[in-house]
Amino acid sequence: MERFDQALSKVRPEEVSEANARWSSTYGAFYADYIPFMLEAGDPQEARTVEKNLAYIVQQKDFLALQAAVAKVYPDMAQQEKELTQAFKYVKYYFPNYSIPRFISFFSGFSVQVPIGEGYVGIGLDMFLGADSEFYPALVKTIPRYLSKRFAPAYITPRVVESVLRQELLPQAETDNNTLQHMVYEGKVLLALDSILPHTPDTVKIGYSGAQMKWAKAYQPEIWAWFLQEDLLYSTDYLRMQRYFTEGPFTAELGENNESAPKLGTYLGWQIVRQYMQQNPEISLAELLDNSDAQDILSKSKFKGK
Repeated sequence: MERFDQALSKVRPEEVSEANARWSSTYGAFYADYIPFMLEAGDPQEARTVEKNLAYIVQQKDFLALQAAVAKVYPDMAQQEKELTQAFKYVKYYFPNYSIPRFISFFSGFSVQVPIGEGYVGIGLDMFLGADSEFYPALVKTIPRYLSKRFAPAYITPRVVESVLRQELLPQAETDNNTLQHMVYEGKVLLALDSILPHTPDTVKIGYSGAQMKWAKAYQPEIWAWFLQEDLLYSTDYLRMQRYFTEGPFTAELGENNESAPKLGTYLGWQIVRQYMQQNPEISLAELLDNSDAQDILSKSKFKGK
């Protein structure tokens, strides 16, 4: 883990000019993305502007408070290094042609959690300070509490692996345009997480609370029946479809007193793909991921909602 967050924390205003040149060389593509897009400190090609902005930023009260919070939660990252090392051994096993990137930790004022760029994966530690962090309640207009409840250290490795899967190893096909295709895609991502992170709780993989997972399991047959009743599987109505895949506190159309779980299309897709692998034990993970026929996967899963 390359601790850019610590390097940034140590720099003094009078050292910014030298540090900017050094970081540009040391951190390469990450720094070229960090300055304009994450920190919003100007065009990296305009050194004087960047240096002026950096010198201003590192003296600000909010910056210093965030710097102190990150340092307190992450004095070292030995646990995360251990988890990521193990996870990417699995990644390399299942995807042997994948080149392991640099892992660079940073903070940027809550702009991005796990950015991926040329040869690097960034880890925004200010987005993993713990659910009880004093910062998150003040950000509810941009980061709802149902999201920030998962901004904890235990989520770093699962979110990193998921981001790598979605952006680099298993990007969604542009031809996926109905609900079933989206369900199977989401199921593949989570099935890959099952394989790469075998000891990670299902709640952490999908981002459910314990109560939401319990609800989804208890009502799984009814949820499936409702998807069939509403002709959702082959619907291409994008706006309606997104209700069952996007983050949220609950699914408004199902359950009482807002007790339902969100992302029910994702949850059902996971169960379909899991059952497909159970029904077809000769199929490898690579073969599953290469199968672009969502209907074939559903049929051979023999999934009936249970």
